[in-house]
Amino acid sequence: MATPQDAPTPATSAAARNSGDHLLEAAILPVWLNQRTIGFFGFIWLWIGMAVIIATFQLGAGGVAGLPLIQVVAIIFLANLVLGVVMSLTADIGTEHGLSFAVYLRAPFGLKGTHLPAVSRGVVAAIWFGVQTYLGALALNGIVEYLWGLDNWILWYVLFAVVQIVNTALGIRAVELLASIAAPCIVAISVWMYFTLDVLAETQGINIWTFVGDQNVAALGLFFANMAFWSALAVDIPNLTRFLKTKGGERSFFQRNKNVFVAQFLALPATQAWIALIGGVSFIAAGDWNPVTVIQGQGGGLTLIALLAMVILAQWSTNNAANLIPAALTFVNAGAPRVSYPVALVIAGIIGTASMPWLILNNLFTFLSYYGAVLSAVGGIMVADYYLLRRRRLNVPALYDPNGQFRFSGGFNPAGLIAWIIGGGLALIFLEYAYAVGFGSALVVYIVLMKAWVLRRYPQEEITSGYDDRFLATSVGRNWVYTEKGRFERLKTGDIPDSALKREDR
Repeated sequence: MATPQDAPTPATSAAARNSGDHLLEAAILPVWLNQRTIGFFGFIWLWIGMAVIIATFQLGAGGVAGLPLIQVVAIIFLANLVLGVVMSLTADIGTEHGLSFAVYLRAPFGLKGTHLPAVSRGVVAAIWFGVQTYLGALALNGIVEYLWGLDNWILWYVLFAVVQIVNTALGIRAVELLASIAAPCIVAISVWMYFTLDVLAETQGINIWTFVGDQNVAALGLFFANMAFWSALAVDIPNLTRFLKTKGGERSFFQRNKNVFVAQFLALPATQAWIALIGGVSFIAAGDWNPVTVIQGQGGGLTLIALLAMVILAQWSTNNAANLIPAALTFVNAGAPRVSYPVALVIAGIIGTASMPWLILNNLFTFLSYYGAVLSAVGGIMVADYYLLRRRRLNVPALYDPNGQFRFSGGFNPAGLIAWIIGGGLALIFLEYAYAVGFGSALVVYIVLMKAWVLRRYPQEEITSGYDDRFLATSVGRNWVYTEKGRFERLKTGDIPDSALKREDR
């Protein structure tokens, strides 16, 4: 069992534990090393599934409206490589400490302040769930209408939403299984789509590689638009990486996160660029960014069913990992212990439907631009807090202690909130370059405010200790475990007692 030298110790009296109940729920506890089930290929499949979304087609089409196709593909690939750096940095929060996005934000924003950025992200994720469920429902309706003549997309929306929620509620292993089935199918169908569209362009005498549109498209603008596109997952990637297999006791950042790198620096950029290319070719061949609509108009039968099946699989695999899990975890964090993981998934489904996604779809890129700008600032704050301020050390037990160091001022960390307001505000003003402006400005403002003001009033033990290794976990072969004693202990995997609180999201 842990000794006082092994782990920081929060208040352990019954009164303290009871008052801290609102910070505890099984789904938002740190994930232990022996609970991490996503492997090397599993994480790749997850990213391929998440990258194939309908908006990516539109991104590619918007690029070729004024730039050569090869340049558009290169810009999108490069943008994802750069974003992969940010994702790899924030991913370590999950691999090192096993923490979810919303719980980690208790450090830079405070025990109550976390709910402002976290729930904002959760609502956006729920809205995305609604949008993608609507697209999947239309595809299901198209198949059923073609085969049996029944036209009722509302019925398929409800059924598709329920199936996705149940699948995600079964745990991360069920999500990974779905991705491992969907991703290869999506890739195969997308290759067929490309050649079909290329032939369509050739019949019209168009060379897709020499075509250049007549609209004014800025290469730099396309670059930052793509970064904003993934800004949400760049901040909440710990929700997934906390389940990623990693070897305990590995001090090297690169070795500890080796299962992250191929997915972030190859699978995501390559898939995103490939799907954007198909959207671009669709625009060149038919003047329509949506290849599903274009090819669907060319024929029926198995062609139609295969296309619509790809749409269904793409929406399903994306929704599980990129939308339902992030949304549910932020709602659990806000409503613990009364809101369990399955209940939070249902709440996400209700919010996504109530947002009327069929209307948002008509203004998708406006929606993407504004929320991407706001979340870029959160990314800057996370990197500043985790690396520049705490040097990867984290007093995890205090994240669940209502009277601990992360209470700050009434539960709010003013440095995080001010940095978010300034960074997010500047990103909205300079919308075309929102990601760079929001990320950079929030990072600088947060560090300055913490060092010049907040740390003097609210000392942080991992910093005042001289960055002691007792505030590390995975890299020193330890797990943050909530035991039957009603407290956190920092244990080796073999020392975790059977009575320790188990997860509900595996």
